[in-house]
Amino acid sequence: MTDLTLKAAQRELLGKKTRFLRRQGITPTHLFGHGIKSMALQCNTAELKQIITKGGTTRLIDISVETESHPRSAFIREIQKDEISGQLLHVDFYQIKKTEKITANIPIILTGEAPALKSKDNMLEQVLSEIGVECLPDKLPPQIEVNLNHLEETGQSIHVRDVALNKSISIMTDPEQIIVKISRIKAAVEKEEIGEEVLEEVDAEAVQTEIETEVKTVSEEEPKG
Repeated sequence: MTDLTLKAAQRELLGKKTRFLRRQGITPTHLFGHGIKSMALQCNTAELKQIITKGGTTRLIDISVETESHPRSAFIREIQKDEISGQLLHVDFYQIKKTEKITANIPIILTGEAPALKSKDNMLEQVLSEIGVECLPDKLPPQIEVNLNHLEETGQSIHVRDVALNKSISIMTDPEQIIVKISRIKAAVEKEEIGEEVLEEVDAEAVQTEIETEVKTVSEEEPKG
């Protein structure tokens, strides 16, 4: 059993007729999976929204179907919403076997504070927002936390290889992928480049002045006639 449980009932209304369900606060859902017969289900919309908020697509859910004595373990595979109103239209569940490994993309959550960000010229770039993993369903983490506390200087970064997970979880994403890095803000870089150009111009003028001074000195020292 998981800490997320959802009640469901078998659904008879299909296709366009499902709009009548939504008006009653019921969302049409669908349950499918490897080696099982798919089922058209329906769930209370308010309860379903709570499950989506708590579990997203990476938390294992026990779906308790009416007329069945044992819940079915599943993940949310797809959530369909109206693009304009945001109304929940349909949810697909994928039933799994707890003895078979699965792959999933787990969201990255940044924690802590990077000392390098105390400088107003630095910024934090998040390159990767999720990491692919493989493990047994009950070992799947809801999120992967990445601590920023040791990012102290410009140019420092955290890679996938730096992430430590339970030994039972295999990371599928390229270990050399950068998750986050400290970079200079564009305005600060441009300011530095302008400063360097000015210094180069000053140095060039100084060299030219020195050459002209030496030429003048030699010319004055030459004997007349």
